[in-house]
Amino acid sequence: MKAWRIILAVAGIGLGLFGVFRLVTEIGVHSLLALALWMLAALAIHDGILSPAVIAVGGTLRRLVPDRARRYLQIVLIMSGLITVIAVPMIFLRDSQPPVKALLLRNYGANLSLLIVVIAVVTLILYAVRVARDRSPEAPHSAGMVSTRK
Repeated sequence: MKAWRIILAVAGIGLGLFGVFRLVTEIGVHSLLALALWMLAALAIHDGILSPAVIAVGGTLRRLVPDRARRYLQIVLIMSGLITVIAVPMIFLRDSQPPVKALLLRNYGANLSLLIVVIAVVTLILYAVRVARDRSPEAPHSAGMVSTRK
């Protein structure tokens, strides 16, 4: 297993260096500076806003929501967050392009709302099934069997 880790590490470092080489040789200096600024802003937003918010929400959920329900609520929040990250740029860019670029003509706000509702409903159904399964009496494992032990 140690050999696989070394092989994967070398492959990862090699691919990373190849990517940096391609960036430096094929992208202009102005675009590289814009990329660096974008990456710094993303890092600041992640570490300054998103991470503390996730920790605060997690702590609040831990205090207010029972363990079994919290798992399902966390699923809804994580999935909703992921699709929101994808949809928000599309929502803000809607109608900013000519009709030929039909991707930005859709109503991403309504679609996002619909997806979040679907995720919440499916997760609520799964939670209800779990609660019902936990409340039902388990069938005895040895029903109808006679023990021959003495």
